[in-house]
Amino acid sequence: MKNINEMRNQTVVTEFIFLQFSNHPEEQGLFFLIFLIVYMVTLLGNFLILMAIRINPVLHTPMYYFLSNLSFLDICYTSTTLPIMLVNFFREKKTITYEGCLSQIFFLVTFAGSECVLLAAMAYDRFIAICHPLRYPVLMSNRICAYLTAGSWLCGLVNSLAHIVLTATLTLCGPNQISHFLCDIPLLMKLSCSDTSVNEVALYVSSATIGLCPCLFTAVSYMLIISAILKIQSAQGRQKAFSTCASHLTVVVIYYGTINFNYDRPSLGYSLDVDILASVLFCIITPMLNPIIYSLRNKEVKVALRKLCEGCILPNDSHVKINS
Repeated sequence: MKNINEMRNQTVVTEFIFLQFSNHPEEQGLFFLIFLIVYMVTLLGNFLILMAIRINPVLHTPMYYFLSNLSFLDICYTSTTLPIMLVNFFREKKTITYEGCLSQIFFLVTFAGSECVLLAAMAYDRFIAICHPLRYPVLMSNRICAYLTAGSWLCGLVNSLAHIVLTATLTLCGPNQISHFLCDIPLLMKLSCSDTSVNEVALYVSSATIGLCPCLFTAVSYMLIISAILKIQSAQGRQKAFSTCASHLTVVVIYYGTINFNYDRPSLGYSLDVDILASVLFCIITPMLNPIIYSLRNKEVKVALRKLCEGCILPNDSHVKINS
């Protein structure tokens, strides 16, 4: 009865206060500049990938179709958190409304879940291309690619809707301070004064279905891919086969490595700096690295980007030649 009375006497939370980088108040300007540059690089890199794939017919293949969706996801994902964080650097009281917090969680969980499944679909594409090359046009037709992409978005959306419904049922009586720069489900569960057992079960189920299963599928796919590559007799053939999946493998290792560091590290020795660093790596740095990795390690993407840049300059060059 005492707990019930305490809950009734407390004020219901209508907004949250972010304590982002509160341990380093004197370095707010430096942090703003760094994250602004990261955001600009992320947007520019992913937009260039999208444009290069769009205008270059050579890249109209399933692998680059998935890559364009990955770039779009990265743009959406980083735009869910970084603009709000950048604005808060100039605000003395860094707040977000309750509805805004739920909206941020919804989009974060949707994009993160969709990317997990999409990376597994990209691994399946590489598996078919290397292990079953003769059947590749049939097994990876335009319709199947569209189904796999739509399925990844649907998985992320359904997972996010389930979490948002459960999170919205939590009773938040205060305090309203979030020791972070974003809203996340575990953070709100810590602020809840109601039973969170159902929410915890939902998080475990989600981690297994949306997180662990795609990760295991990707790992098995690459075990089979590497096994098939090692059976190729010529060194040039092995190098060519591995080069087609090296970029995706690098992205997968970074993505699942950062997501595990963010959510599955031990709570012992917890600090605000480590917690924020983990989220920065997962939510901000990874979307910036993806287009860089594909640009550096993929010859076809580099050629397409070079043509894209030349296409922007060519009209002026041709005009000069005509006049001369």
